[in-house]
Amino acid sequence: MAPTVSVLAYDGMTAFETGIVTEVFGLTWPDVDIEWYELAICTERAEPVRMIGGATLSTPHGLEVLAAADTVIVPSVKNIDVQVSPELVAALRLAHRRGARLVSICSGAFALAAAGLLDGRPATTHWLYSDQLARRFPAVRVQPAPLYVDDGDVLTSAGCAAGLDLALHIVRRDFGAAVANAIARRLVVQPHREGGQAQFIETPVAADPDDDRVARSMAWAREHLTEPITVDLLARAAHMSPRTYLRHFNKCAGTSPIRWLIIQRVQASLELLETTTMPVERIATAVGFDTPVTFRHHFQATMHTSPSMYRRTFRSGAD
Repeated sequence: MAPTVSVLAYDGMTAFETGIVTEVFGLTWPDVDIEWYELAICTERAEPVRMIGGATLSTPHGLEVLAAADTVIVPSVKNIDVQVSPELVAALRLAHRRGARLVSICSGAFALAAAGLLDGRPATTHWLYSDQLARRFPAVRVQPAPLYVDDGDVLTSAGCAAGLDLALHIVRRDFGAAVANAIARRLVVQPHREGGQAQFIETPVAADPDDDRVARSMAWAREHLTEPITVDLLARAAHMSPRTYLRHFNKCAGTSPIRWLIIQRVQASLELLETTTMPVERIATAVGFDTPVTFRHHFQATMHTSPSMYRRTFRSGAD
């Protein structure tokens, strides 16, 4: 039976946050040969909701359908200064009692907090709202830095686009890294973004004519992960001097080449951990780490768990 996902639509919404949910959980992916999610868009009341830009959205699904899903997503709230309706609070609490997975995107954390579902838990929201979330709900352990926080049955994400990071994380939890990576390729996004919200605060997006050359060097590196790769080699692949390459890479990727390379190698190890019985020591070598110790260190720092624990959690057909 397909896992069910519900997402709240509300008056005054933008299409973006709900669109993220629809794109990841609502589409049928022809290259993913598994039973996908069954998605329902829900509203508090029967009448159509107005979207920014003049469009309206109608759905036959109300709060009873929202609360009945396996995964319940609140993409945001219209106004963080307005109290969440008692009806929505009741539906979220009912979903939680039923054992549903509760998810918020951006300011949707305020709805989960109003329902008491974040009390005593770590949670995040958009960096603009984190102080206010902490003031209004002091029982919540607000974490302003992460792109998303996974606390088991309750997950929260930062600003709107971070909802895509969290959605892919949920797919990874449910179906493994290979499937999440396939969806990310379809969406033309990274399956896992390194770093947190701090890198985006008051940071302008700079257009760089050399981005294509940096991107080509990244593609080359992914094809040669098992080999020793240095900044000099990456710069050579981009036809730049190392100094120029470092400057352009940081502007393009928001991190250093070596840190980016570590993340790529950790990501490459996920499928091997999930789908093979290869020893961790061999996996470390297969994805380009010098030693198993180095692999374990970087895996823990990136995935917040050990390779062995990740394998026990996610390996298909694990005993």
